[in-house]
Amino acid sequence: MSFVSNTYTAPDTTKDPLWFLFHNKLLLVEHRESGYRIPRSPDLEDLAITPPALYLRFGSLHGRSCCGAKLAEKPQMNEPFRFIGLRDLFLSSDPDLVRAAGIANQLLQWDQNHRYCGRCGVHTVDKTDERAKICPQCGLINYPRLSPAIIVAVEREGRILLAHSQRFPAKFYSVLAGFVEPGETLEECVKREIQEEVGITVKNIRYFGSQPWPFPDSLMIGFTAEYDTGDICIDPAEITDAGWFPAGKLPPIPPKISIARQLIDWFSKNNPA
Repeated sequence: MSFVSNTYTAPDTTKDPLWFLFHNKLLLVEHRESGYRIPRSPDLEDLAITPPALYLRFGSLHGRSCCGAKLAEKPQMNEPFRFIGLRDLFLSSDPDLVRAAGIANQLLQWDQNHRYCGRCGVHTVDKTDERAKICPQCGLINYPRLSPAIIVAVEREGRILLAHSQRFPAKFYSVLAGFVEPGETLEECVKREIQEEVGITVKNIRYFGSQPWPFPDSLMIGFTAEYDTGDICIDPAEITDAGWFPAGKLPPIPPKISIARQLIDWFSKNNPA
């Protein structure tokens, strides 16, 4: 059974829940040759970690309930347990584990950032019928934040537009992306971001797919588009290099788990070398 998101069902402690425990944005995992494993209650006992009294319940993974919490203090670690960044987990684990860890991180960040009402300053409480925070004084409701962003593969005569950004944690090239602004359609965002970052215009914008991206709360909405006019002129604040690449001569590209890689693989499949 894969990951199942579930807002309301409390974990069945007799089935030994999985504990997604974070400290300073790092996740506690057990490192095995086959990949990473999320610790369970017996593991916490071995590590002398008391299960946090305050935690979030957010679903089940492979039939086990999932609990997420932040640790105020970093416990002493014994191999094979360690703390790792979510991006490291994304590069080496199965999609279901990645999705569960991403949701845990996103919900914990939201929970921490909305402990007080933004309107009147009163301490918020959890709503009992849905995933939300409500102010007991003025009634303001805050749902988990979601930041929509577009990501687009632009084609030109059998080549794809790829760029390197100084924000990338690795030395790879990827398709362009950017956040949607208020009052903007997704298609308008595609055109604006491409124009701003590399100075060209595009046409024939088509929907490709989507992917949650919990760094910390994005939803990546993928598109394909065709080159229309202009020459590449990068925005140095965003892009360090950009160019047109044929499928047979691609630079280092993102890992397969990302929608960026899915877009690049789609291009390569349709434009064999």
